[in-house]
Amino acid sequence: MSLDDPIVAEVLADLAPAVQPAPAIAGLPSRFACFVTGTDTEIGKTLTSSALLHALVARGVRACGMKPVAAGAEMRDGELHNEDADSLIAAGNVTMLRSLTTPYMLKEPAAPHIAAALEGVSIESVPILAAYLEIAAASDAVVVEGVGGFRVPLSPGFDSADLAQQLDLPVILVVGMRLGCISQALLTVEAVEARGLTVVGWVANTLEVEMRFLDENIDALIERIPAPLLGRVPRLAQPSAQAAAAYLDFTGLPNWPAQHPNT
Repeated sequence: MSLDDPIVAEVLADLAPAVQPAPAIAGLPSRFACFVTGTDTEIGKTLTSSALLHALVARGVRACGMKPVAAGAEMRDGELHNEDADSLIAAGNVTMLRSLTTPYMLKEPAAPHIAAALEGVSIESVPILAAYLEIAAASDAVVVEGVGGFRVPLSPGFDSADLAQQLDLPVILVVGMRLGCISQALLTVEAVEARGLTVVGWVANTLEVEMRFLDENIDALIERIPAPLLGRVPRLAQPSAQAAAAYLDFTGLPNWPAQHPNT
């Protein structure tokens, strides 16, 4: 699907003036797609997103990851690279331009609105939604990873919750298991639901080698989060998409693809 396609042009024309744009995926056939958010930054979103892509590829589908905004990039071989964005590319099996999988690649490892201001960039929704449409048209499944927590400022009057609302995808919440995670997780769920979105599953990602009352914290969240626990990822000696996927079960997620007979 090209940005010159009349259908895409019509969608973007509708998006530009609207206060609350229509979902970017309107009109596309049912397929697996999700938005991965977390209770904070450095919480395991990329590990979970990569595990999702690994599991999708293992089922024989064309899967692509998208990190719309990445702050903290360095130049290598004449191209900006971000560790999280590179991890998603490595875990998927659909090759797309980096300008599509990460429309906003920022150098400074700081809050996105700060990093963007330093580069004279304004982060806007339309380029991200247009990129998503191209990726979705070329793939069977798309995993979109947010930046930081759920309500990270991207530009004046626009934050990551606004982006998630415009994409209108089912949300997977990554909870970093540490002291205070219960309140962070429940507040994030409330914020997601306030945008009219649905948390369809959550992941308990162990951040500390020995967290006191880990089981009790997870039990408290199971009782309070209206979505299934997809799994508990221990603190991995060598974190990887494959290693994390071994602890997670995504088969109950909406539109999760059936196993391809030849895989």
